[in-house]
Amino acid sequence: MRYPQGGGLTAERQQFREGLRLQAAERFARGEGSTAIAKDLRVSVRSVQRWRRLWSEGGPRALRSQGPASLPRLSEKQFTQLEAELAKGPAAHG
Repeated sequence: MRYPQGGGLTAERQQFREGLRLQAAERFARGEGSTAIAKDLRVSVRSVQRWRRLWSEGGPRALRSQGPASLPRLSEKQFTQLEAELAKGPAAHG
């Protein structure tokens, strides 16, 4: 499975991850510990610690998704051509 253009997560997955970060922010405000939050949200303690640092510096807005990290390097036409060539298999390309 190839990632959507731009790489990384799909839009749905980005929203899901943002939701986790915002749930964590609510729990930060209540003073809950990182280990308990990580266990409940099924993420690493390290991620929760990173989110807590961002939250303490910029509040819940700092945990919002920033969108794709970079623009796609290939155009739609190039992706289509690449997929067609990959479908031919390795033997077709020596």
